[in-house]
Amino acid sequence: MKSLVIAIDGPSGAGKGTVARAVASELGYRHVDSGAMYRAVGWRAIRDGVSLEDEAAVAALAERSRIDVSNRHITIDDVDVTRAIRTPEIDRAAAAVARLPRVRSVLVERQRQMAATGAIVMEGRDIGTVVFPNADVKVYLDASPDERARRRANDPAHTGVPAAVSEVATLLTQRDELDRTRPASPLHAASDAVVVDTTGKSVEDVVQEVLRVVREHGLGDSGT
Repeated sequence: MKSLVIAIDGPSGAGKGTVARAVASELGYRHVDSGAMYRAVGWRAIRDGVSLEDEAAVAALAERSRIDVSNRHITIDDVDVTRAIRTPEIDRAAAAVARLPRVRSVLVERQRQMAATGAIVMEGRDIGTVVFPNADVKVYLDASPDERARRRANDPAHTGVPAAVSEVATLLTQRDELDRTRPASPLHAASDAVVVDTTGKSVEDVVQEVLRVVREHGLGDSGT
């Protein structure tokens, strides 16, 4: 099999991160969480006192920042922010940053550079629609709102501790609305993506389902 570019999109709590990491591990590919890049920029903007509504300033910050996203760590200008960017405050900051077209332009270009040689599984909200419209494989993960809220509430990587499901459900609804209505790269499934509903399924079952999609659709001649 040739080195593929695999795009995995979907809303918060659908299982993108867990599934994308597992698929990348199975294939021996690099895994990139594109959302972590927006989170890192949001974290840095807050730390530096840059208004998240100042598009030019946030874009300049993104342009000059060195962001490294590995399978285990996220750093910005050599500061490890792996845990610091997984908070409700940074959730909101990332959503605000992601609405800025000039910031998206900077980060999308970096994401494309990362996939120049293929062999990558990238997750996000616009990977199959904007970043890699010609990706070899496109998968859109989704789940019921209740299940997504339960997963996120019990994920200490995002909340620090288990949180109230009702509280998280409200935050997810707000984030969904922001993602789906933003003028730059709104969240939706690409027309040629395989949609996988992860509701009630184990991680292993979803991973195997995605790997089947890779085997079935990943042998074409499309490129990035």
